[in-house]
Amino acid sequence: MDLKDTQARNAKPKAKPYKIPAGGGLYLLVTATGSKLWRYDYRFSDKRKTLALGAYPDVSCKAAGEAHRAARTRLAEGDDPAAAKQRVKTGQRVAAANTFEAVAREWFAKQRLAPATHAKKLWMLETLTLPWLGHRPIAEIEPSELLTTVLRRIEEGGKLETAHRVKQQCGQIFRYAVATGRASRDITSDLRGAMATPKVKHRAALIKPDQVGGLMRAIDGYGGTYVVTQAMKLSALLMARPGEMRHAEWSEIDLDAARWVIPDSKAAGEGRMKMGGAHVVPLASQAVAILRDLHPLTGAGRYVFPGARSNRRPMSEVAVLAALRRMGYSKDEMTAHGFRAMARSLLAEMGWNTDAIERQLAHKPAGPLGAAYDRAQFLEERRLMMQAWADYLDSLRRGESKVTPIRRSA
Repeated sequence: MDLKDTQARNAKPKAKPYKIPAGGGLYLLVTATGSKLWRYDYRFSDKRKTLALGAYPDVSCKAAGEAHRAARTRLAEGDDPAAAKQRVKTGQRVAAANTFEAVAREWFAKQRLAPATHAKKLWMLETLTLPWLGHRPIAEIEPSELLTTVLRRIEEGGKLETAHRVKQQCGQIFRYAVATGRASRDITSDLRGAMATPKVKHRAALIKPDQVGGLMRAIDGYGGTYVVTQAMKLSALLMARPGEMRHAEWSEIDLDAARWVIPDSKAAGEGRMKMGGAHVVPLASQAVAILRDLHPLTGAGRYVFPGARSNRRPMSEVAVLAALRRMGYSKDEMTAHGFRAMARSLLAEMGWNTDAIERQLAHKPAGPLGAAYDRAQFLEERRLMMQAWADYLDSLRRGESKVTPIRRSA
C-alpha cells in the first residue's frame, strides 16, 4: 500500500515507537518524541537489514516511495542498498577532501611562516584564488582554467607581480596534491611564458665606497631624534631587515657576549625571521658601544627602538625612511632596506665568503644540512666579518674610500 501524506502528517507519537506500513518493507517509524523516520527492511545474503531513507516531512511520501523503488531495484540486481548508500557517502567525503580548497588549506597548515608572511599568503589564497577554484576537484583543474579564472583576473588589475606569486603558490599546492596522491601533476608548469612579466623591483642602495662614506657622515650629523639616529647607525652595521631592526628587544641582546639573537618566528609569537628559526647576529665593538649608549634611554622598556609616542610600541616602520629623505636621499638613491644591499655588495668586493654573507643576511641555506653547517662553520667567520665591516665603515666615514680586500686568514 502507498502511505498518504495526510496519514503521515496526522500520525501522533505514542508511549512506544510504532510503524506505519507503506508496502514492500517500507514503513514510517514514529518515535516517542514525535520524529517520523522512513525505513526499509529487507534481506541480503540471508541477513535482515534496515535502510534509512530520511525523515518526514523533509522526505515526502512520494520521495520516500521513489527511494524505496530504487533500493529494491538495486537489491534485485544483487547489490546491497545500504552498502551502496555508504559508497556514495564515502565518495562524497573523498570528493570533498580532494577539492582545491581542501588540499590548499591542508598544505597551508603545514607551512612554517613568520606572522606577516602568513597573513599575506593566506590573503592571496582566500581572496585571489579560492573564490574561483576552491570548489573544483583539484585533479580536474586544467592550466587554461587557472590562467583565465585566476591569473588573468589579477593581471587585468595591473598586479603582475602578485599574479606570479599566486601562480607560484598554486604550484606549491598542486605539487603537494601530487605528493599526497590527489593530482597527477603540477599544471602551473604549462603556463611558462603565458603571463606578462612584471617589472623587477629595485631597492635603492648606495654601493660606492665614497657614497657610503658620505652617508655615514650624514647620519652622524642628522638632526632628528637620538633613537632614529642610532637605529640608522645600527642598520648600517648589522645588516638586519628593517622589520627585524625596529622590533629588536633588549631581552634578545647580550652585550657582554656581543650578540643579538632574533627569535624563531613560532617560538616568539611575534617572530620576525623571514626564513624561520632563530638568527644570531654577532655585534662588532662599535655596535656594542652604540647599544650601551642607548640603554640608559630605552633600556627600561621592551624595545631597543621604541616609538616616539609610546615605549610600548616599536619605532614606526617609516622612521628610518623618513630620516633618509630629510637627509636628502631620494627613493632612487637609498632605502631602509638598502643598508643590507650596501653591505652585501661591498663585503663581496672585499672578498668575504659569499655563504657567510648570505647567512649574515639571514637568507636560508640550501639543502637539509644547511642550518647545521651554518651553526658549525659560519658563526665565527661572521663575527670576524662583522667587526671588519664596522671597521671599514669607520674608514669610509673618515674619507678613506678605497676598498681594501679584507680576506680572512685560512
